[in-house]
Amino acid sequence: MRIHCKIVAIAICFGVFLLLYFFGGNAADEPPLKQVAKEKHFPFSRDIEDIAPVKETKQTLEEPQVPPKLIRKADRKEPKLSSRGGNVSAKTGQKSEMGRPGSKVNQAEDVMHLAVVACGNRLDETLTMVKSALLFSIKKIKFHIFAEEDLAEQFEKGFSQWPLTVSSKFHYTIYPITFSVGNAEEWKKLFKPCAAQRLFLPVILKDVDSLLYVDTDVLFLRPMDDIWKFLKAFNSTQLAAMAPEHEIPKIGWYSRFARHPFYGVTGVNSGVMLMNLTRIRSTLFRNSMIARGLSWENLLHPLYQKYKIHITWGDQDLLNIIFHYNPECIYIFPCQWNYRPDHCMYGSNCKAAEEEGVSILHGNRGVYHDDKQPAFRVVYDAIHEYPFEENMFQSLFYPLQTTFLDTVNTLCGRIPQVFLKQIEKTMRAAYEKKVVRRVRPPHE
Repeated sequence: MRIHCKIVAIAICFGVFLLLYFFGGNAADEPPLKQVAKEKHFPFSRDIEDIAPVKETKQTLEEPQVPPKLIRKADRKEPKLSSRGGNVSAKTGQKSEMGRPGSKVNQAEDVMHLAVVACGNRLDETLTMVKSALLFSIKKIKFHIFAEEDLAEQFEKGFSQWPLTVSSKFHYTIYPITFSVGNAEEWKKLFKPCAAQRLFLPVILKDVDSLLYVDTDVLFLRPMDDIWKFLKAFNSTQLAAMAPEHEIPKIGWYSRFARHPFYGVTGVNSGVMLMNLTRIRSTLFRNSMIARGLSWENLLHPLYQKYKIHITWGDQDLLNIIFHYNPECIYIFPCQWNYRPDHCMYGSNCKAAEEEGVSILHGNRGVYHDDKQPAFRVVYDAIHEYPFEENMFQSLFYPLQTTFLDTVNTLCGRIPQVFLKQIEKTMRAAYEKKVVRRVRPPHE
């Protein structure tokens, strides 16, 4: 009996010990409730640590920590400025990423801005201009396209057909034709349809610091990056750059026929115009109407009203009048950056193009679409027909070189190196860079 009592007592003690061990062990494994709440945010912090630093904050169960709101530049959308266009990305939505997110300095350095105005039947001409800029340029380009509403959808369709390797090099926005002052219909009909729109670029593109404007009939034969570098050559008063209208005063239009003031001896041509928009917006311009200076926007309409019966070339004449009274504001670049039929149809008179070749070809007078100056048309057709991603020498330069031989007996085609030298140099540099990149040994 005594032995049985001892066995029962031992069993009871052993059972109590097991119960104490079980409850005591589980309680020791559970962290305090406050610690659990803090650790609940760790996975989120690890996900964003490469984007934004995570600050330590005190938190309680009653006031849970709110995750910081992340804003990426790629997520920002520009307002849709056309019922068809707006902030349109060709094929991908990644073109709004310019440089490192949040870095305005990198954005300004890494992206070039180019504006063009297209109305009427200028669709193909504009697409070919854009194509030439993308073929040779190094940095990314943001295109600001001002177009009539019925052209907006056609631009989108044209860009969507380009390969991804090309569309990744640019992004674009399509804007409606708008004039902030005066009679819109009157501005629209000045000289050529919609051409006066360029005068209002500083007013409309308030967030753009610098910009290259070109006419639709312009072709780049070297990287746009090269003309963009002229911005750094501006002195403290210069805010725009253009080429002379003519090289020889005796045969220049302004020097013989103009009935209004113009810049310099031969005037300037506005078909290729590099602008520091920030400086334009902040400058008061001298003028012949009132003693004090006027801002750019306040100057345009009264200037037009005063000279409208005297001007022939519309907005270009108004620009010549402005820079006649403000000559310190303009930078003049050589004629090779705005090479037109006038430089060869009266005899070769652009020495810079003879020495270095044409950098930017300006086919005014409709020479891309008639047989008056076949040398210009040959270059336009070669770029227009070139299939993206094909070998440039085989599919662009050699056919251009061969076809150009048919123009050597014409006024503008008799010096082939004027048209071919720079484009060959540009393609050779691009080819060599591509080859060097491929054969370079991998970094160890």
